[in-house]
Amino acid sequence: MNDSPPGCPLIDVVATYLPRLAESASEPGLAAAVDQHAAAVREALIPAQRGGARRTLRREELADYVLGFTDWLSRVEWTEPVGHDFATLRLTAVCRLVREHDLLDG
Repeated sequence: MNDSPPGCPLIDVVATYLPRLAESASEPGLAAAVDQHAAAVREALIPAQRGGARRTLRREELADYVLGFTDWLSRVEWTEPVGHDFATLRLTAVCRLVREHDLLDG
């Protein structure tokens, strides 16, 4: 059951970029790049606390991040390339975080 609110930007990102996440599984360099992007997004949203404790990534925070990022992509008139650039790696990393934290299913 999908408990994401209607219009949640994570749904569209996952629908579009999840296949790229699957591609990264067979390419170690690509997998490492996606891992680095996922870590950067996680750190931006939930900085490390003293003592190393981290709170859970929340769907609303990641959705807000995606809205801001895709808005910026729209303003710079970005188009998705055949290969992998910064934006596709970042959006693929968002898919990884959605899957890792089970953010689309309640």
